[in-house]
Amino acid sequence: MSAVAPALRRYRSATAEPALVRWLLIALSIAFLALFLVLPLVTVFAQALASGVQAYFAALTDSEALSAIKLTLTTAFFAVLFNTLFGVAAAWAIAKFDFRGKNLLVTLIDMPFSVSPVIAGLVFVLLFGSRGWFGGWLSDHDIKIVFALPGLVLATVFVTFPFVARELIPLMQAQGNDEEIAALTLGAGGWRTFWLVTLPNIRWGLLYGILLCNARAMGEFGAVSVVSGHVRGISNTMPLHVEILYNDYKFAAAFAVASLLALLAFVTLGLKTLLEWRHGDELAALRGKH
Repeated sequence: MSAVAPALRRYRSATAEPALVRWLLIALSIAFLALFLVLPLVTVFAQALASGVQAYFAALTDSEALSAIKLTLTTAFFAVLFNTLFGVAAAWAIAKFDFRGKNLLVTLIDMPFSVSPVIAGLVFVLLFGSRGWFGGWLSDHDIKIVFALPGLVLATVFVTFPFVARELIPLMQAQGNDEEIAALTLGAGGWRTFWLVTLPNIRWGLLYGILLCNARAMGEFGAVSVVSGHVRGISNTMPLHVEILYNDYKFAAAFAVASLLALLAFVTLGLKTLLEWRHGDELAALRGKH
């Protein structure tokens, strides 16, 4: 015991900071958050309500604003749906099986993190635009990809590609295959094993990934800006509508729509915080802390 006490004191002295340093770091953190997070948000809502509550709701109920809101929610829905299906399938394959090209698949999943969204949007224009590789065939069959909902969905799917898969892969790897093997040994089929064993084990991690994917999808600007064509009331999402209103010097309306995006972000953040609070152990496993 006498030998442990000096070592413990040395450990505490090596890891503990003086009170002045601690308070300085806390003050710097609070100042940084206030300057770069709280102040911009307060400014958005203050500017949104600068012309009064009636003007605020008028900006949100404008036909073009309603079209942008509907298009944003529709695009986010399909992006989340497709990425959920892909993410579960990719995580299942990577975590449960060994196959040639596994490392390449993991690398491709991470690609949207390193590729600019603007470049991604330009690629879709080069592929599906009127002068793109498939543009002639699409025109002959009266199919619109670019400057329409399918192009917006494709661009959003690309930029949100990693979120669900990247949340599920470490969780499935940490859980291993024992429960699935036991279910298969007892006579359960592949689909039955997935629905009754695998899916319940990953449900909170899956929901966490869906929340992140949805938040990113609703706020995406770069990729959808390239493929949308900026057609008012047709192909403008909420971020693009904010830009147009701001460029037209309709500042109150622009901030009103921006405040709605901020409110949606707050809802997502609240759900994410609640999920982490109630299921912290599973989310710790999701981040590879087991």
